Amino acid sequence: MRNQPGGPPRTARSSSGKPDRYRRVALTNTTMAVFMSSLDGSIVIIALPAIFNGIGLDPLAPANIAYLLWMIMGYRLVQAVFVVNLGRLGDILGRVRIYNLGFVVFTVASILLSLDPFTGSRAALWLIGWRFLQAFGGSMLAANSAAILTDAFPRERRGFALGVNQGAVFAGQFIGLTAGGLLAAWDWRAVFWVNVPVGIAGTLWAYLRLRDNGVRRAERIDWWGNATFAIGLSAILVAVTYGIQSYHGHTMGWTNPAVIVGLVGGMVLLAVFVVIERRVAEPLFRLHLFRIKAFTAGTITGFIARLAQGGLQFVLIIWLQGVWLPLHGYDYSQTPFWAGIFLLPLTAGFFIAGPLSGTLSDRFGARWFASGGMLLFALTFVGLLALPVNFPYPTFALLIALNGVGIGMYSSPNSASVMSSVPAGYRGVASGMRSTFQNSGTSLSIGVFFSLMIGGLANSLPGTLTSGLAQHGVSHQVAEQIGGLPPVSSLFAALLGVNPIHYLLSQYGALSPLTPANANLLTGREFFPDLISGPFHNGLVVVFAVSAALGIIAAIVSLMRGSNPPSADTAAAVTPTAAARP
Repeated sequence: MRNQPGGPPRTARSSSGKPDRYRRVALTNTTMAVFMSSLDGSIVIIALPAIFNGIGLDPLAPANIAYLLWMIMGYRLVQAVFVVNLGRLGDILGRVRIYNLGFVVFTVASILLSLDPFTGSRAALWLIGWRFLQAFGGSMLAANSAAILTDAFPRERRGFALGVNQGAVFAGQFIGLTAGGLLAAWDWRAVFWVNVPVGIAGTLWAYLRLRDNGVRRAERIDWWGNATFAIGLSAILVAVTYGIQSYHGHTMGWTNPAVIVGLVGGMVLLAVFVVIERRVAEPLFRLHLFRIKAFTAGTITGFIARLAQGGLQFVLIIWLQGVWLPLHGYDYSQTPFWAGIFLLPLTAGFFIAGPLSGTLSDRFGARWFASGGMLLFALTFVGLLALPVNFPYPTFALLIALNGVGIGMYSSPNSASVMSSVPAGYRGVASGMRSTFQNSGTSLSIGVFFSLMIGGLANSLPGTLTSGLAQHGVSHQVAEQIGGLPPVSSLFAALLGVNPIHYLLSQYGALSPLTPANANLLTGREFFPDLISGPFHNGLVVVFAVSAALGIIAAIVSLMRGSNPPSADTAAAVTPTAAARP
């Protein structure tokens, strides 16, 4: 029998009265789903060279940079915008129902992505469009998985369950880097095929075994709130995406009128959204949940943590692929795969710390684990600041492993604290709100990190590149043209595993006039890494200093959550009645 609004959720128990295997089913199925969703957010990054080569499109051509960016950013933008709406729908229609449909949508989109019938720009648009649908399906999974687990597990076991779940999210992000390199070496379509059998099995399993144990709330949809939130947040994230591209001779596009309009217009719409949410009877965002200290602290620190960490993946990849791996004898074409391998300590640290800290926080509370994890996270950036660009790998591996431990110590207790602090009937929208803040932080972080890196490179790279090329036989005119190109081209080349000097000299027809000795030197493994090391380190210092500061701020905010989260009854006491909603 379906739960009535306001009634207690059913406990998953067998006929013998002992907790049945439903908890294990819920944990395994949702963990598989969020792993698959997060893996697909990163697997495409490493496979981009093979994808664009397969569809016959040069990703580094100026006209095609937008396609490249949308392949990277579009997935995260959709998740940031829609996850709270889908969490709210889960509260109204049933979390398992929306979650199961998410499996179907994600799987169908994966099939359509692998069947791209076009070439060139039309093929890129096909992929970007169906990636949007795939991200929508992933949002349905992500928005409701934490709520399903919270419904299935008692308070004293939620930290462990959500720790495993969050560990799968982080593991998917970095395992996707390795898997993308392996699958793309076989066939670029394989990065989408890999989701199909998992999606089919997960869909059937979810429809057969998962059940709604949570409270449903029969409410109307907040159409004006949905519209202002979706359009406002989309405008900001789209503006950030175009802000890191060059514009009319400028290094970046922050002076582009369209970018300025997007940022200002998006903020105005979000302000209107807040006004609407305070007045409407059944809002999309349950602003009264922010009266719960644990929910507020956990949600805000989640945003700050993702802002500090979301773009780290790209910075580390560029550092490895563009500088460190070529200096250590790896060919540029092999660097995407090996970057994933060398980043595994980061995943391992998180995967070990997440479930362990979640289990311990079930006994001792979330406050000190989450805050201590953020402090360790911040300190690892101080350690990375001290590393030379051509670092000793054992030290680097230890620091990124500790970084993973720190974010693992934080994520699981924080998720359990947030989800346990809200009334049962609001778990779907609470999970969606938490995910919205996190996904928005990740998307903004990528824009911020790229902007800081490009700003650091722009100060010294043009002159360094121009003089370096001219000294080895490139005509002064061509050297100035290449040196004057926006640094974003060099960053994207490194991200794609392309030797940027070889690529640029070929584009300008400047290779053939060079002597064989100069051509080999300029296009070899060491010229570009040696050239970029100084300017690149300037960008790293700024990025890591900002991340360290954000980590410390997040640790301080996390301490404000209090020692113990409120019980469901206490949390329910802050829930406004129909007559007293803000």
